[in-house]
Amino acid sequence: MKISTVLAQAAEEGHHIVNELPVDPIWYGVVAFAILMLLMLVTMSWKGISYRHK
Repeated sequence: MKISTVLAQAAEEGHHIVNELPVDPIWYGVVAFAILMLLMLVTMSWKGISYRHK
């Protein structure tokens, strides 16, 4: 039996496990972007801390 025949039979069986996402996919990007911007703001707030002490 050729591999293409085995793959064709596996594709025809139709046993697909589909896990629905809890939110729309765009929100994963929006949340990741917001977290990265928050981390950037925290990092930028540390910029001048070394100049406070002489």
